[in-house]
Amino acid sequence: MSSILYDAPGPRTRRRTTLWSILGGLFVLGLLYLAYRQLDSRDQWDPERWQVFTDPPLGQSAADVWRSMLVTGLGATLRAAGVAAAIALALGLLLAVLRMTPAVWIRTPVTVVIEFFRGLPVVLLMFFGVIAIGLPIFWGVVFGLVVYNSAIFAEILRAGIVSLPKGQSEASYSIGLSQRQTLFTVLLPQAVRRMLPSLVSQLVVLLKDTSLGFIVGYAELLNVLRNNTQFFGQRYWFQFFVVGAAIYIAVNFTLSRLAVYLERRGTAKAAGGVAKADQVQIAGTHATGADGAGQLGTPP
Repeated sequence: MSSILYDAPGPRTRRRTTLWSILGGLFVLGLLYLAYRQLDSRDQWDPERWQVFTDPPLGQSAADVWRSMLVTGLGATLRAAGVAAAIALALGLLLAVLRMTPAVWIRTPVTVVIEFFRGLPVVLLMFFGVIAIGLPIFWGVVFGLVVYNSAIFAEILRAGIVSLPKGQSEASYSIGLSQRQTLFTVLLPQAVRRMLPSLVSQLVVLLKDTSLGFIVGYAELLNVLRNNTQFFGQRYWFQFFVVGAAIYIAVNFTLSRLAVYLERRGTAKAAGGVAKADQVQIAGTHATGADGAGQLGTPP
């Protein structure tokens, strides 16, 4: 029995795979044990250190500590991510449409803009927004996230459109729809449903990139964790690191589960199927279509 891409492994290959999986698991467990012993030698597992979250020193209450992380820090993170995501999605849709226009004098500069901003570090764009343009810190962070992620969203949407069968466009033109009507009423809804896992995965990347606002002084979650560590003392750095990492993982896991839910819900509606959310990997670089520039064909 074989699959489409490769032959099914035989008994010997399955045994070898199982063996290497066990050895790999033991190696990872060994590394975790060494990390545990190293931290234990520095008393990082001492219950007294973890009381900073239940009975903190210096006249603070547990409510003050958790409020600083969940309300002030996480709230600032979600606020910047939400505003940036809304603007970046709208701008990305506009860039995707402009890049697919038949007019070369429009498509070429838009392509240059997308490729240029897609290759710039997000933190550099944040610095440009705060220092060069003079934006407030919040809007400087949003500016960097929007400029970078709008280019990525544009490529994701364009890839979804050009991946649809050409018969979609031909059928639309045959019933008298214009190119604009074909794009917005036929192609784009299907492309969005098809690329939902990729879009949500990029939203996870956007949310994590808000932590770069720490460098320009934005009071997001990472900045709040640093301030708490400086206030209570460096002896609590590991405890705040663990709790901060758990908060980031919980939020990103929720978004990832949302991607899986949307993928399953949209599978029956999307033409040609939907890429599995668990298999989608967005590195923030390439999300290109099969035909290069991805230009929309003109109606006959």
